[in-house]
Amino acid sequence: MRKIGLTSWIFVGIILGVLSGWQIGEPLLVVSQPLGTVFLTLLKMVIVPLVFSSIVTGVAGIGNTGKLGRLGGKIMLYYLSTSLLAILTGLLIVNIVKPGVGAELGLEAAPQNLAAEGAGITDLFIRMIPENPISAAAEGRMMQIIFFAILIGVFITRVDRKFGEPVESFIKGMFEIMMTMTRFIIYLTPFGAFGLVGSVVARTGFAPFIPLGKYAFCVVAALLIHACVTLPLFLRFIGGVSPVKQARAMAPALMTAFSTASSSATLPLTMECAEERAGVSNKTTSFVLPLGATVNMDGTALYECVAVVFIAQYYFSHGQGMELSVMQQVVIVITALMASIGAAGIPLAGLVMMSVVLKAVGLPLEGVGLILAVDRILDMGRTTVNVWSDSCGTSIIATTEGETDLNVMAAKQS
Repeated sequence: MRKIGLTSWIFVGIILGVLSGWQIGEPLLVVSQPLGTVFLTLLKMVIVPLVFSSIVTGVAGIGNTGKLGRLGGKIMLYYLSTSLLAILTGLLIVNIVKPGVGAELGLEAAPQNLAAEGAGITDLFIRMIPENPISAAAEGRMMQIIFFAILIGVFITRVDRKFGEPVESFIKGMFEIMMTMTRFIIYLTPFGAFGLVGSVVARTGFAPFIPLGKYAFCVVAALLIHACVTLPLFLRFIGGVSPVKQARAMAPALMTAFSTASSSATLPLTMECAEERAGVSNKTTSFVLPLGATVNMDGTALYECVAVVFIAQYYFSHGQGMELSVMQQVVIVITALMASIGAAGIPLAGLVMMSVVLKAVGLPLEGVGLILAVDRILDMGRTTVNVWSDSCGTSIIATTEGETDLNVMAAKQS
């Protein structure tokens, strides 16, 4: 009898969570909420040491500064290209369907913590530099952790070997310990998926989708086009990798992303799947994936674009504000691209970053209240696309660098 794999168990957990949340409702929260919280906390526990140790190990392993620069250039080109295509896909769909025109929705007050000032590109780079690396690690400021880890990795190779090698060996040991701990946590994913998905459905049910159906359709349709058409084309024609095989290899990570709605929380499992199931070298995953979980947010960028245009359409159709001009939509594209890079990979980060895009085109922040009812559920879908894009980029870059073992992927799927 064939053994049931982790992917199947995660799928079972998600389905049971949906059915239980739908049938039982809020009483389920007594069981589902602690399960989901414990699982998410365990994942968050390993994020900082795993990201730090993996990036230091990866950068030190690359060694050659020229090769590091070439790899970084490929990564940023991929991230910017796919995020821009995602935004344009969302913009096309929302302008064709026009979900905000004629929508009848009661405007709720926006949460106070969304009213944050947008930061310019200069501020974004300044915030990448940690005043205190220990404080950055304690507060989980991922961009600062990544920046500091890259510097450590670069300068480990610049000092005398008798000083650099013990530090590198210690950090490699930390990385192996964190990966072993991660593998243990991964076995709890089906329970975490049940708890997280069950809690969302128990709280919101399916009622919010009725008045926001056209908006939700636009987001989901655009996400599907990007995930099932755009990214597979990149995989096939640039990386020479089968999209179907890649999806099978990354299935546990994608299901976890859907359950947790957090790219960062899914990162340990994404790295595990990329190395053990997709055959990507540790040298590549340890550098590319932690960076991707922080700055590569295709799904979030797409969502911000659709949501802001939807809000503008709603206000215009109710006699408030003006119809968005072509130039304003260009501003949305550019701002959504920049905001998605600055968005942390945590639940609802995209909702916070949307305030930046709204301010860029002069729309009131209260407009966020229009979409709060379905945001958490849609967040699960866009996070899955974020992680899928990260994994595709890792495989593409690894293939171009000769750092992929396709026999590993074939063996796992035989």
